[in-house]
Amino acid sequence: MSSPIPRSAGRSAAVRSQAAPSLAAAAAAVSLLACASVWAQPQYPSRPIRIIVPFAAGGPTDFNARLVSQRLNEAWGQPVLVENRPAAGGVPATEFVAKAPPDGYTLLGANPGPLTVAPHLRSNLGYDTMKDLLPIVLVTTTTSAVVVHPLVPARSVKELIALARKNPGKLSFGSPGVGTVGHLTMELFNSMAGLKMVHVPYKGVAPAQVDLLAGHIDVITMSIPNALDFMKQGRVRTLGVNGLQRSPSLPDTPTVAEAGLAGFESRNFNGIMGPAGMARDLVLRINAEVNKRVLSPEGREQLAAVGYDVAGGSPEDFGAFLKREFEKWGRVVRTANVKAEF
Repeated sequence: MSSPIPRSAGRSAAVRSQAAPSLAAAAAAVSLLACASVWAQPQYPSRPIRIIVPFAAGGPTDFNARLVSQRLNEAWGQPVLVENRPAAGGVPATEFVAKAPPDGYTLLGANPGPLTVAPHLRSNLGYDTMKDLLPIVLVTTTTSAVVVHPLVPARSVKELIALARKNPGKLSFGSPGVGTVGHLTMELFNSMAGLKMVHVPYKGVAPAQVDLLAGHIDVITMSIPNALDFMKQGRVRTLGVNGLQRSPSLPDTPTVAEAGLAGFESRNFNGIMGPAGMARDLVLRINAEVNKRVLSPEGREQLAAVGYDVAGGSPEDFGAFLKREFEKWGRVVRTANVKAEF
């Protein structure tokens, strides 16, 4: 005869058999709650997105931001709006994005001025480029050129330098604003050539270009795409390219370095950034869509045709690029002894 089961063991078995359904029910409830939480999260994007451009409409940063906005709109079926906020070299608009909620609905049309130049000119910025903003995707880079109004009697960089030396303080150069790369490029030009051309700041590239075309200022650095358009119309004269190599779009135009200022270089960039703290999946989704739709083979061909060097790549690629540019312009500011005026 088998031994009877002890009463205590019987009670434990009974408790376990009764508890099992309860534990299963609890686990199922937790699972349902988790699913409900996921379902409750609206799929990004569920409302309009803003890309804040720190400069006036019509410049390279605005062009790149509008191209991104158009393609993302097509991809997601949600409005992606470009909002221009020109002021103080792009600093207030950049600070606005840095302090925005990191939900992916407020992005920045990134440009070197407020990101890699202004931090070396001002100690009281309301943001830290490397801590408060998140690189998402580098869209394009561009090499600018030194251009003059056709009435300026200089047909080369050497002639411009000679003219400015003979007329200290009489020639003027425009820029998109104090602390922008356009400003710093010409300050570097002044410093390396020993000139005293007068700086005239504007609220963005477009108004500076308008005044150059009207003859109100003498010199400006202009992106290759814009320079090409105005050259074809005979409205500007391009003297030198600011990169270390000649531009394929302007093969007969020497670099400024070739023309006498050895080592002179300045490049612009345009990208998309967001506030620090954005979820990794949002960053990767925006990055992937821009690489796929804006920087597709067809898109690359279109951008190259108007003088842009297509970048793309991962958020980490953009971050490494940004760090190099940040350090480079810091050295330029210190060497040229540029002082903030805002």
